[in-house]
Formats: sequence, structure tokens, C-alpha cells
Amino acid sequence: MIAESFIDAFYSFDRDRLAPIMAAAPESAPRLLYYQGSAEGGNYEVLLRTPCARDEEGIVNCPVKVKDDRVQALGTGFDVTDTFHLTFDDGVLVKVTTSSNDQDIYRQAAVWVRENMPEVMEGPCKNRGTLEGTPVECSRAMTAGYKAFVASPDFPGVPPLPEDAQ
Repeated sequence: MIAESFIDAFYSFDRDRLAPIMAAAPESAPRLLYYQGSAEGGNYEVLLRTPCARDEEGIVNCPVKVKDDRVQALGTGFDVTDTFHLTFDDGVLVKVTTSSNDQDIYRQAAVWVRENMPEVMEGPCKNRGTLEGTPVECSRAMTAGYKAFVASPDFPGVPPLPEDAQ
């Protein structure tokens, strides 16, 4: 199945393996290739890979629970599930979107880094989501930013885990 091959290629952290699978999805490819580099830089470790399944709208959803450096930096004890939503046309992958169940604290940390560490946003994260970007470096810089957020007086503390977590 192409969807499972896509997930294999994404988590191989080999851009040359993922790019051909994305060839017929030119609008999605730059963002997904960037995300792959970001996942590599964030040391994503697959904890649980649920088989891909087609939903009622024909989209193939592939949930993958991962451990990563940014979430670990927050010290929440939470591991995020990223879901890849793949759209096919006559068996050809034409679009990929993603979603995740990140906790609010994750988004708060990202905003804090953008507001308090402009050198990260103007440096390694300048061209986020593009083929010109430096995703591995950006991911590592964002992890450092999340650690700075946790050490700052702005950090609200570790939120409780959701009931369905872990």
C-alpha cells in the first residue's frame, strides 16, 4: 500500500526516499519534506504506528505516536500522535496534510519562542516549510527555545495529562 510506504519513507529521514512518493503532490511536497527534516532534527522516535485506514471521505489516515525532543523539553510526560491524511486520485498520492494532538502548552511554547527568540525565527527557522529551509537546524533551535521557555518565568507549569493519553 502506498500509504504505508509513505510512512516508511517519512520516518526513514531520507529525503531522496520520500520525494518520489510525493512527486504527484507538488503543493504538499515542500511542507512534508521540510517536516521530515524537522522530525529528524527533533529526534522523532516512533512509539506506536497504527495501520493506515481509509475514512468515509476516501482519505487515508495514518496515525503515528512519537516521542520527540520538543515535547520532552516541556516535561509533560505526553507523547504526541501525528496523523498523516493522504489523498489519492486513481491510486496516485496527490495531497498530504497532517494533524496532531499536541497539548496547548506545545503551541504556547512555539508562540513564546517566536516572540522572545527572534534570532531563531530569523536564523535557522527563517524559511520554514519550504525547500530552502533548514529544518534539522530549526528543529534543534526550537527545542532549545522550548527549554528556555520552561526555564522562564512565563512557563505556566506542566499541565495534567489528558485522560486518553499514554
